Amino acid sequence: EMMLLGLFLLSFGFLLDRGTCTASKRLFIYLDHIYQEPYVMSKGAQLEGFCVDLLSEVAKKVGFKYKVQLVKDGAYGRQEESGNWNGMVGEVVRGEADLAIAPLTLTAAREKAVGMTKPFMQTGISILLRRDVSEDAGFFDFLSPFSAQTWVGILIAYLGTAACIFIVARLSPSEWSQPQSEKNTFGLLHSLWYTAGALTLQGAGPHPKALSGRVICSSWWLFSVVLLACYFSNLSSTKTPESSHLMVKGFEDLANQDVIEYGCLAGSSTLAFFKNSNNPVYRRIYEHMERTKSFVSSMDEGIRRAKEGNYAFIGESVSLDLAVARYCELVRAHEVVGMRGYSIAAALGSPIIKNLSVAILQLSEAGELAYLRSKWWASSCIADKGKVSAVQPHNLKGIFLVLSLGLGLGTIVAVLELTFKSRRRAAEHKKTCCSVLTEELSLRLRTSSGNRSQENVDKDKEKA
Repeated sequence: EMMLLGLFLLSFGFLLDRGTCTASKRLFIYLDHIYQEPYVMSKGAQLEGFCVDLLSEVAKKVGFKYKVQLVKDGAYGRQEESGNWNGMVGEVVRGEADLAIAPLTLTAAREKAVGMTKPFMQTGISILLRRDVSEDAGFFDFLSPFSAQTWVGILIAYLGTAACIFIVARLSPSEWSQPQSEKNTFGLLHSLWYTAGALTLQGAGPHPKALSGRVICSSWWLFSVVLLACYFSNLSSTKTPESSHLMVKGFEDLANQDVIEYGCLAGSSTLAFFKNSNNPVYRRIYEHMERTKSFVSSMDEGIRRAKEGNYAFIGESVSLDLAVARYCELVRAHEVVGMRGYSIAAALGSPIIKNLSVAILQLSEAGELAYLRSKWWASSCIADKGKVSAVQPHNLKGIFLVLSLGLGLGTIVAVLELTFKSRRRAAEHKKTCCSVLTEELSLRLRTSSGNRSQENVDKDKEKA
């Protein structure tokens, strides 16, 4: 059996008085047996755990009372050479218990010996490793500190800032006082280059002279400093041993490498799965484990070796999930093979099997089984899970807001500077402010070729 033999296992004896349920007798507990977390655990004189809660819910649905006792030999149930069954399956076969409820795997051999309900939990075979078994660095791992949305936001901020510097440099008279004769220092290409230089903290002069341009540049400098601080902080976090990226993502990766040792529980159904499989990958895994004798004698030993590093423990996914929830340095591979179910066992042909199966399906459809799973498999590592996550846009929304306000303020200041100049020129030439402002905007927003044509016309007039 995949679970550690010799651990506590439960069988629940039901006092069924030929169809009529009688009151339950005393609760019998054999304390010389070891309890298995989280299915059944001792809490003072009481029992608690997933199986205890499941039994209580099923009893309410079907309508019976019960007494509970621990299985005498501490085994799930295996057929011996004599043909007899041991463990909880043997107790049900011999009539010593009416039901057996535990992480009891539904198999063909057991189905022939006892009646088994619909599975109340699905499990399979997976791999347990340390989190610091990191995969080789990818070509674009330098992008990992920020999410894709954040990178898109940074690109938009960069282009928007460069465009604002370009526009403000044309609008502000303090930056470009004589459009007819002066060349605009901040063309589009130079604005892009200046913004990129500021982003790398290198600078790319000349710097803006106008107040509006300096407001925009100051906002961009502040944005760059905060952005770079977040980037390098998150980059160092993603390179810490807590990285959960696995070099071994599945059984094929495990079979194709010889750096990490791997093994499973000796004599378990997990070993039998690989031994009896015709899949060449699974056969290679079995042959390697047989050749290196990398088996462990208990679940605790497998978890301990995985925690020490350079060892992958192969076992049931639900048990590995519990180890991951208890030990933050461990992680389970996503691939799960050999799916199977845990069922409740009763005497062969017992009429209660049908009612129990219906009750289990009702609990599953109502979400009760999922609730019990989340209750008893709750992780103690929740605070560590977000430690190395990529920075999302909302995490930087404050600095994006500051940059937007700076760009908007700089543009408004540039427009005000141009308006004040237009008012002075309108008073000098006795024109309306709107007409002068329109002329200024038309002159400043022309293309560079248009400016060169205007300059040539002005020079021809002066010669004439």
